[in-house]
Amino acid sequence: MFSTVVRRASRLTQCTRFIQTNAATSTVNAAEIAHFSRLSSQWWDENGEFALLHRMNPVRVQYIREKLIEIAHEEKGEDVAREMEQRRDSFRGMNMLDVGCGGGLLSESLARLGARTLGIDASESNIHIASMHADADPLLSSASQSGGSLRYQNTSAEELLKEPERFDVVSSMEVIEHVDNPAAFLATCAELVKPGGHLFLSTIARTPLAFLLTIAAAEYVMRKVAIGTHTYSKFINPSELVSFFQTYSSPSASARPWITRTYVGGHPTRTEAEVRGLIYEPWSGNWVLMSRSASQWGAAECNYLFWVRKPLAS
Repeated sequence: MFSTVVRRASRLTQCTRFIQTNAATSTVNAAEIAHFSRLSSQWWDENGEFALLHRMNPVRVQYIREKLIEIAHEEKGEDVAREMEQRRDSFRGMNMLDVGCGGGLLSESLARLGARTLGIDASESNIHIASMHADADPLLSSASQSGGSLRYQNTSAEELLKEPERFDVVSSMEVIEHVDNPAAFLATCAELVKPGGHLFLSTIARTPLAFLLTIAAAEYVMRKVAIGTHTYSKFINPSELVSFFQTYSSPSASARPWITRTYVGGHPTRTEAEVRGLIYEPWSGNWVLMSRSASQWGAAECNYLFWVRKPLAS
């Protein structure tokens, strides 16, 4: 079976995946939801099916925090940024949305840092597990001393978009490679962001290296994740996300695209968007966030983080 998968991947690496722009009623893939629903009871087992995500989560939170502090420094000055950095509740006063929250790994972290956090997932069993885990921690109640709060909702991003609430930060980690019509999903997430707000994504590049590490090694050899968790053809390269936001403009904000300028090699300016590679160190069991320069030289060939900012309303 493994050799068959390798042969199939060798053919797929020759293909280019273009993010489709046709609209869809829903981007939820029923088979993907069923797959993760079956695994939902394992979300908070740090040595189980989601062990790699438990290890990755602190790095994702670190990146979100550092990027928001960086933008605060640029726009509000050094004193505001320093205060934000020194506070335990760095996200105090922010409304944050975690799309495809799973068992709530990231959602809980955002709430503990002071954000008013909403986690949504199309899997009812995921939301059940996330809610049960959060209920066991009084610090995650609506009356938390940090000012943060956490609530969950069993819904899709498309359904949530019909409601009036919009968010300072929208995150969707390890989700876009599991949806149907990623362009429609991106547009939906984008419109859930307030003007001037932030969209954070984490996903996997469509490269031979990514296939070897995330499917061949992680699924078939090391059995770190269940076979069938990933579909190579659904992986998305950083350049495709950059290209999408170079042409996408929000009807709710400025008419200009989210990304207006790139440098040689297609890298966006750091005030509009950013790609940062994530490297797993098997000898330490830890994930490492790579520098901006490293991401330009191949560090984003497998797992990576993507940030983009919504233009202010004109």
